[in-house]
Amino acid sequence: MYVADSRASTPAASAEGTARPAPAGRYRTAVAPTVLALGTVSLITDVSSEMVTAVLPLYLVAGLGLSPLGFGLLDGVYNGFSAVVRLVGGHLADRGGGRHKWVAGAGYALSALCKPLLLVAHTLTPIGLVLAADRTGKGLRTAPRDALISLSSTPETRGRAFGAHRAMDTAGALLGPLAAFLILRATVDGYDAVFTVSFCVAVTGVLVLVLFVPGGRGAAAPADARPTLRAALALLAHRDLRRLTVCALLLGLATVSDSFVYLLLQRRLGVPDRWFALLPLGTAAAFLLLAVPLGRLADRWGRWHVFLAGHGALLLAYALLLTSRHGSALPYAVLALHGTFYAATDGVLMAAASDSVPQALRSSGLALVQTGQAGARFACSLAFGAAWTLWGDRTALLLATAALAACAAYAVSLRPVRKAAV
Repeated sequence: MYVADSRASTPAASAEGTARPAPAGRYRTAVAPTVLALGTVSLITDVSSEMVTAVLPLYLVAGLGLSPLGFGLLDGVYNGFSAVVRLVGGHLADRGGGRHKWVAGAGYALSALCKPLLLVAHTLTPIGLVLAADRTGKGLRTAPRDALISLSSTPETRGRAFGAHRAMDTAGALLGPLAAFLILRATVDGYDAVFTVSFCVAVTGVLVLVLFVPGGRGAAAPADARPTLRAALALLAHRDLRRLTVCALLLGLATVSDSFVYLLLQRRLGVPDRWFALLPLGTAAAFLLLAVPLGRLADRWGRWHVFLAGHGALLLAYALLLTSRHGSALPYAVLALHGTFYAATDGVLMAAASDSVPQALRSSGLALVQTGQAGARFACSLAFGAAWTLWGDRTALLLATAALAACAAYAVSLRPVRKAAV
């Protein structure tokens, strides 16, 4: 992990969240204190959210008896509902010179409040409403948080800054399923205990954000870059940002959600229910190990190349799930490739998009890309769940693999020309 020096850091964010020029020399590789503080918040929050995510598929399908189509609907809500509010979150954060911290804080708080509601929701409609509210919180916080990371970093170090943040975030994703597994083994009403502990951890994350992440208002935006919704949508007129958004959308349409990947692995290998919560650990471990190295590689080799290579890793994971050979190495290979996919795409996409978005509209611009991707993944969850219900899991995955290969081939032709960040 790169640690910023308190005397001469790389673009350490000011109280307003804006970047300062990086000094020459060895400090150019440092990660700003704001990034580390946000990484700590994400680590704690991901412990909370991944505790729920790890047990949710089994809780809904085995515990409540939902069909694959019903689970696909809820999983789509969980992973894609945030698309409808990301633009709003980005717009609110950009207004008034930057309210990134406070909009992000509202999103974290809303998600925390949803955790105890899962204790009283036991049918499709109430669970769907709770998950929708939880994802609304994620939609509000994601773009402002990523804008703070971008504004706290130089163009040359954004890949490693996002990589460092995603590594800390993924450390929480690694600890969350482990905590859920231990709670399920130690308690009688395991699911209720998981949801309760998840709420307490989420509240801790909100407190860390309020106390340790810099915030406030920055300088007023220039007259030609006022943070309005019209100005945000007008960013799509820029060729590079438009192509990134289209690629994120197309590839998202063929990205099977994590929950379905774990359910497929369980069915292929006959994993007992009590071990199901540990499957996300494999993805998280690979993500954690590779996030910073691949972020640095993206800064040097090119973010677009790394982004597409990540989808190649996902394509290989699908192919392994389709193979008829189910050796002991299969789950390790699939989960390693799955984690590599996230390490090569999650933060790298935001670093690439930052190059084409002016500072005054940074949060709104990143939200555009995130909205296209989240909306596409919502559609993919619905389609995959329906295909699984109608034709079985193997046929559904075969269709998803073919779609991903086609979308990736088309995305190669849409390679943006890298520009200096504004």
